[in-house]
Amino acid sequence: MLARVQIERAVAAALEEDAPWGDVTSAYLIPEDAVATAELVAREAGVFSGGEVFTAAFTLTDPATRVELAVRDGDAFAAGDRLASVHGPARAVLTAERVALNFTQRMSGIATLTTRYVAEVAHTGARIADTRKTTPGLRAFERHAVRSGGGHNHRHSLSDAVMAKDNHLAVLTARGASVTQALQAAIARLPHTTHVEVEVDRLDQIDAVLAAGVGTIMLDNFSLADLRTGVERIAGRATVEASGGVSLATVRAIAETGVDVISVGALTHSAPALDLGLDVRIEA
Repeated sequence: MLARVQIERAVAAALEEDAPWGDVTSAYLIPEDAVATAELVAREAGVFSGGEVFTAAFTLTDPATRVELAVRDGDAFAAGDRLASVHGPARAVLTAERVALNFTQRMSGIATLTTRYVAEVAHTGARIADTRKTTPGLRAFERHAVRSGGGHNHRHSLSDAVMAKDNHLAVLTARGASVTQALQAAIARLPHTTHVEVEVDRLDQIDAVLAAGVGTIMLDNFSLADLRTGVERIAGRATVEASGGVSLATVRAIAETGVDVISVGALTHSAPALDLGLDVRIEA
């Protein structure tokens, strides 16, 4: 779940960015006592995410504004569905409109794309996970959206787990230690609660990594045949993650090789914003 403090901090910054010295248009064109009613309407089908964020954009602008959500995060909807209603001072509603939509359209787009990936692998034991390829400052929001779509989160940051890639291993072994020895030495210094994952890009690297006792082995940019061989070789002694070359066209076949996790950068770096609109009516 998104923490309230995360929501308020990010939304407040977005509102300040959009109206640093107030909304000149609303201030000069909209009567101060005017009241507005607005409806968030889906222009296309999708999966909703960002309800609390949408609400915060209006209530932080003016606490007198009321927001009623008609759907919850993770709910599917059809084109034309009403997703939320807003009622409050017209100036505040118009000022917050774009920020509220930007967050909700982006988050719902990620949730919708994630749901499509999850559906492709539903007949297997593989889980769909995101990556750190997120918008700086908005990772928590985008990863919440992935969960709304039925996906799972990878490590949240560099502080959460050890994930050794090719450059890390090159540095580790530069002084002559084997990959196994270097990894074992590092693991020995880590807290027992810290998960260790190692990326490999060839089948012949698996045994040395496996011998070190790591928790997860990432098979990066492997062919389908090599993924199957890698799963057989690891044989349940570590979690197997597939990464690289993953798309909606390829994810089903990747899942059917028997991997446990498929990490998909596209969930957050390539998801299109969903087409949602806010229909505003100004009351006399």
